[in-house]
Amino acid sequence: MSFTVNLRDVTLKYGDADALADVDLTLEAGKIYGLLGRNGAGKTSLLSLIAAFRKPTSGAVLVGGEPVWENAPIVSRVALIREGGDFDDSDTVKATIETGQIRPDFDLDYALKLADKFELSLKKKVRELSRGKRSVLAAVCGLAARAELTMFDEVHLGMDAPTRDAFYKELLAEYMDRQHTVVLSTHLIDEVANYLEEVVIVDRGRILRHEDVETFQGMGATLTGPADAVDAVAAGLDVLAEQRLGATKSVTVSARPDAATRERAANAGIEIGPVGLQDLFIHLTEPGKNGA
Repeated sequence: MSFTVNLRDVTLKYGDADALADVDLTLEAGKIYGLLGRNGAGKTSLLSLIAAFRKPTSGAVLVGGEPVWENAPIVSRVALIREGGDFDDSDTVKATIETGQIRPDFDLDYALKLADKFELSLKKKVRELSRGKRSVLAAVCGLAARAELTMFDEVHLGMDAPTRDAFYKELLAEYMDRQHTVVLSTHLIDEVANYLEEVVIVDRGRILRHEDVETFQGMGATLTGPADAVDAVAAGLDVLAEQRLGATKSVTVSARPDAATRERAANAGIEIGPVGLQDLFIHLTEPGKNGA
């Protein structure tokens, strides 16, 4: 069975407010996705629907071609790991890890190996863990679940930089060893950009963009040089942002300049550079823009 995810005309309401509205989204199986959005954009709501933690107000949420809501055979192969984990604080780390065996493909040996690698004390109570170690415990449980669809919702929060780097590398190694579908919801965009195949941007409850990483990388550009020359070359282009320092100016445009514009820029002494995924995300979701 292909674990493709399909959301068709999905709306999720909290009271009278739309957490998600008219969402159409397809995530093909066997890829690593980045799920990006500002706080309150709807990322966690979206993941909760896919994991059957919540039922949509309207529309269909399908995993593997089947409705996911109250579908135990499908849900058992989907793992949503949230920041800090959903743990019983009175349990030990070892007991918490062993609880993962309720999942059909949970790999206890791998989980214990990861616990040792990330220096998790098996005897400690969950409530005794620091925020960072609690996040590590959540990550360990998610990796060892060996689910067909694994979603990490800000699970890196609290981890220090070396631990986050080790987590990303372990996630990639596990993905290469056993190709499955991974969704990373994160604010640390530049850290994970090199691991992603496709990116979904959620903005104000709607899907703003869903593209492969290469498309995003080719979307924008920065023009840097003498202010007057930059203004002349950027005239008519969609300018997302601009900065000025003395006589030098830098503008970010939404599309890579064509050959004629690049030639004009070179003749005017203007440097053209790429726009990082994080900067592009910030510009695309800036309050006041039209959004989806």
